[in-house]
Amino acid sequence: MSFKLYTSEKSDPLAVRALVAAKYAGVTVDAQAGEAPKNVPLSKLPALETSEGQLFGANTVARHFAKQGKNNLLGSNAFQASEIEQWIEFAQTEIDLPAAVLVLPVLGLVHNNVPASEKALADIKKALDALNKHFATRTYLVGQRVSLADITVATSLHQLYQRILDAAARKPYVNTNRWFLTIVNQPEFKAVPGEFTICEKREAPKEPQAAPKKEAAPKKEAPKKEEKPKKDDDEEEEESFEDEAPKKKNPLDSLPPSKLNLEEWKRVYSNKDTRSEAIPWFWEHYDPEGYSLWVGDYKYNEECKQTFMTANLLGGFIQRLDKVRKYGFASLVIFGEEPNLAVSIVFLVRGTVVPPELIEVDDYEHYNWKQLSEKDQADKDLVNDFWAWDGNFGGRPKFNQGKSFR
Repeated sequence: MSFKLYTSEKSDPLAVRALVAAKYAGVTVDAQAGEAPKNVPLSKLPALETSEGQLFGANTVARHFAKQGKNNLLGSNAFQASEIEQWIEFAQTEIDLPAAVLVLPVLGLVHNNVPASEKALADIKKALDALNKHFATRTYLVGQRVSLADITVATSLHQLYQRILDAAARKPYVNTNRWFLTIVNQPEFKAVPGEFTICEKREAPKEPQAAPKKEAAPKKEAPKKEEKPKKDDDEEEEESFEDEAPKKKNPLDSLPPSKLNLEEWKRVYSNKDTRSEAIPWFWEHYDPEGYSLWVGDYKYNEECKQTFMTANLLGGFIQRLDKVRKYGFASLVIFGEEPNLAVSIVFLVRGTVVPPELIEVDDYEHYNWKQLSEKDQADKDLVNDFWAWDGNFGGRPKFNQGKSFR
């Protein structure tokens, strides 16, 4: 039996977990970079296509592979199966989150938060200590051979041992180090990420989305306040009864009602077939006096070498768009193949100009923006392609994968 695995790229740590499990289970997998099958919720990757349907999530896919093989990756009895689940949960709750806090800044995907990094490293050390005590009398996490528990925990630690945990940081955890190096140097494991090189010097964080810095505008001197005449000691100061200034209302909330209801559009887009139902609905209700469409092309595509890092770049942009959610909708698309990737976005926003809520997001200035017109057929076709994630996209490279902001 063979399977097709969709992932942002084969070196994505989540894909590595699933593919290593497949190697141990002896399962044949056709892994390819690309978007998830259409029925997968939220286009989650990695996603597995089988003859019976789709599955998504690294741990779910890895478990499915383990059940297909004959190597008892899930234990030889009910208690061992529960022990394995225990360590999979341990990896999720005790390692994965702090590992992301430490590794993502090193990859240049998020800004480094020093207090958060220090807390994350302390949490990782607690996890390593717990493992070290466990391995004082054991070779593997469960039983006498490699199980899905070892595969899961080792893949969670993989980039930490590769980029963060130098010799000094590893020193207290002799037993954990022995176990980890045993696992990552087994043929089944090496067949996926390749030869492992342990960290000699902790990698420094990189600033994400490197872009030319704008020169700071010269500070203007504040006008001197006019000194008020001093009052006599017996002169009472008049009490001010003026109300505090009310909070400013967002101008977008004061626009005339539009026949395009943004929340209804988002529901239609999420629940209807895109080409046959959602797109016709959109143009039937589109209101150029109440909304505008913009295409943005990333200025620094030469930096987009790896699919999973580029996908994380877009994920970070989406996370910073909370203030825009009430007023906008977008399709963010990665084009091309590694190492020649490109990013473009089509944004639907309330109003006829780009609202301040979007302009103030740091990522906005990293794109070249152009307004689209519903009267121009080429512009209209471009919007359709971005909404549907298929087509020629105005001559851009081949579609790789997409994300939506809604």
